[in-house]
Formats: sequence, C-alpha cells, structure tokens
Amino acid sequence: MSKNAEKTERAERAERAWAWLWARRCRDSGMVTSEYAMGIVAAVGFALLLYEVVTSGQVRAELQAIVKRALSARM
Repeated sequence: MSKNAEKTERAERAERAWAWLWARRCRDSGMVTSEYAMGIVAAVGFALLLYEVVTSGQVRAELQAIVKRALSARM
C-alpha cells in the first residue's frame, strides 16, 4: 500500500468516526432533560423521607435533648 493510499484510508476512517460521534451526540440530545427530571424526583423523595424521619416523635425528642444540653453547657 502506498503512503497516499494509507493516508486516504486513515482520513476516511477518521471521517467515519467523527460522523458516528456527531450522529451519536445528536441522537441523545433529549436525554439530559429527562435525566435531570429523574434526579429531581429522586431528591424530592429523599427529602420527604428525611423530613418524615426528622419530624417523628423519637427523633424530635432526641434533637431537642441535644439542643438543650448544648445550650446549658458551662463555658
């Protein structure tokens, strides 16, 4: 194979690779928004779960006891 033919073949492979990457980028353009939406839904669900745990009676009493001890500590 001559040097010119080798360069042409490499150029064609590079062009096909770039075309494939460009097509792949264009095909996934709508996925980012749905991924963000799913992340937000998961974060809201976790926040709700955490809120329910923190506002439960036992946890609330423990947190109040910690705050009372911290405020009544001698310095």
